[in-house]
Amino acid sequence: MKKYELLIVAAIVMADAFSKGIIVRVFEYGERLEVIKDFFWLTYLKNTGAAWSILEGQLWFFILISLVAMAGMVWYFLKTEQRQVILRVSLMFLFAGALGNFMDRLLLGYVRDFLSFKIFAYYFPVFNIADISLNVGVGLLILDALLEGKSEHGKS
Repeated sequence: MKKYELLIVAAIVMADAFSKGIIVRVFEYGERLEVIKDFFWLTYLKNTGAAWSILEGQLWFFILISLVAMAGMVWYFLKTEQRQVILRVSLMFLFAGALGNFMDRLLLGYVRDFLSFKIFAYYFPVFNIADISLNVGVGLLILDALLEGKSEHGKS
């Protein structure tokens, strides 16, 4: 693993931890501040599940799954080649996001969420920087698979 790759992961994890720390210091649990009218709020919530509070209260399940997933990501990352840039970056984002939420669960027993959006009358589940990192990682993983599939299709 290259030094800059570790720095990317560390920067995401630190941004996640720092933003969560600020929210906890500034907001009371459940407090909500409208930032952009009818679109974006800062809302401090404690999530003991996953998105939409799925499997709420299953702390040890999430800790175990996170450990297995992170170990798998590291193993897979180490097997990738330097030229597989999109795949490597996707794994860095996935690992950083998983680590950010894992640390919350391990240290606090819940994940601190605070970003809330409403688009076309739909309120998205409240989330955090680690969740953004996970979603970016998934998006890049899909992009990599599509590009690899297109590349393989072009060779046949």
